Formats: sequence, structure tokens, C-alpha cells
Amino acid sequence: MQHSDQKYINALLENDATVLEELYQRFSEKIKWMIIRNNGSETDAADIFQDALLSIYNKAKGGDFTLTCPFEAFLYLICKNKWLNILSKRKTQKVTITDTEGFNYIGEDDFKLAEDCVLRQERNNLLAEKLAEMGDSCKKILQLSWSGIAMDEVAKQLNVTYAYARKKKSECVARLISLVKQSPKFNSLKW
Repeated sequence: MQHSDQKYINALLENDATVLEELYQRFSEKIKWMIIRNNGSETDAADIFQDALLSIYNKAKGGDFTLTCPFEAFLYLICKNKWLNILSKRKTQKVTITDTEGFNYIGEDDFKLAEDCVLRQERNNLLAEKLAEMGDSCKKILQLSWSGIAMDEVAKQLNVTYAYARKKKSECVARLISLVKQSPKFNSLKW
């Protein structure tokens, strides 16, 4: 279900100056505070904030992204992960805090929603990647059946029998599951 903070995603996509100004005013200082408290500078914070917004924009630009959690929690999670990656590359600086200090008014449920949102998006990306590796007939039957079209209608559109369409779909789903499970990303996505 779409969260009311979807307006920030839409503002990024539409370059809505008014809402983008609100986004910067509401969230940039909090991200800056988190980065500075973890051995970063104001420049690091500005870079992380911009990079996170660009990542969100690129995800949303694909057209298949809906925000289902508070934007603040989602943004914080992305910034935190980006900053931890930078710190691990630097290896000379340690993280002093990794909790949500300064974000205490964001409930644990919001962070869980944000993590779930990111995880769901990564799972969808893996499915799309593996679906792209499959043959055209499998792609077509799966996409049609997943679009909500009844299997008898799918069979008609593909000019095959209903029984064949069901069998083919079952084989294609099994193949897709196999491809997904063989991926090195599979275990990290907690499927």
C-alpha cells in the first residue's frame, strides 16, 4: 500500500522544486548529523545525501517503485548503508554509532518497513534479472499470467490449449525458482 510520503518520490521524478525544498529542509540535517557522528564530514554528508536521492530517483524512474514506508526511514536506511560501505572501504575509521540515535521519533516499525521495502525491491530485481535470462515463451506466459489474466485467456492469447498453458507455466515457474536459488544473491535476500 502506497505511503503518503510517496510525494517525495514523485517530487524527485517531476523535479518539483517546492516539495524538493521541503525534502531537503526536513531530512538533510538529520543525515548530516548521522554522518558527522560516525567519523564523517559535512561534505561526506552532502555527498551521501545526494547519492541516496539519486539512487531513489533511479529506482523510481524504472516505474515499478512504490513507497510503502515513511520516506525518512527509507532515506535513513539507504544513507546509513552507503556510509557504512564508505567507512569499510576507508578501513582507517571506525563507526562510533550505528544505531538510530537522533532518529528516535521514527518507530522501529518504520525502520522494519523500510528494510522490508528495500528487501522486496532487491528480490524483485533478482526475479526480473532471472526472468530476463529465460526463453521468450516462458517470459510471455509468466508475464501474462502474473498480470492477472485468467489462464484460459492466457491460453487463447498464446494460441495453445488450456492444459498446455498450465503445464508450461508450471515448468517456467520451476525454472525461474531454480535460477533464483542458484544466484549468489539468493541467501542474502532471506527468501
